[in-house]
This record gives sequence, structure tokens and C-alpha cells, in this order.
Amino acid sequence: MSKKSSAAEKAELNISLEEAFAKLDSLISELEKPENSLEASFKAFEEGMQLVKYCNDSIDKVEKKVLVLGQDGELDEF
Repeated sequence: MSKKSSAAEKAELNISLEEAFAKLDSLISELEKPENSLEASFKAFEEGMQLVKYCNDSIDKVEKKVLVLGQDGELDEF
């Protein structure tokens, strides 16, 4: 089984943050089903970890763009 390149992963994750969270919820529901095979559970887990990384990266980008009003009245990046 070959690893996907990060460019391929980014192309697959061209979704909004809200869509990523919804997908994570659905993967969690899948993982909670006792009838799933170990292979299916592991695949869902891998996909979930990619989504978590995507969500973290997206949130980090937004946090860096947040501007803070300084004491001198200037806007500074957070």
C-alpha cells in the first residue's frame, strides 16, 4: 500500500471546515459500529486523522489572521 503525497491529500480535502467536521462525525459513528471489520475501522481511522490534521491547519491559518487592537490603537496580527 503506497502513501499518498501531501499534494494529493490537499486536493482531496478541498472542503470547508464545517464539511470536515460533519465528515468526522460520520466517521466516528462508523467506528462505533461493532460489526465493522478491523480493516474498515483502520481505514476510517486514517481518514479521520487526515481530516483532523486538515481542521487543525485550517484553524491555525484563521488564528494567524486574527487582528488584535494594541494599546496604541494599531492593529497587530495575533
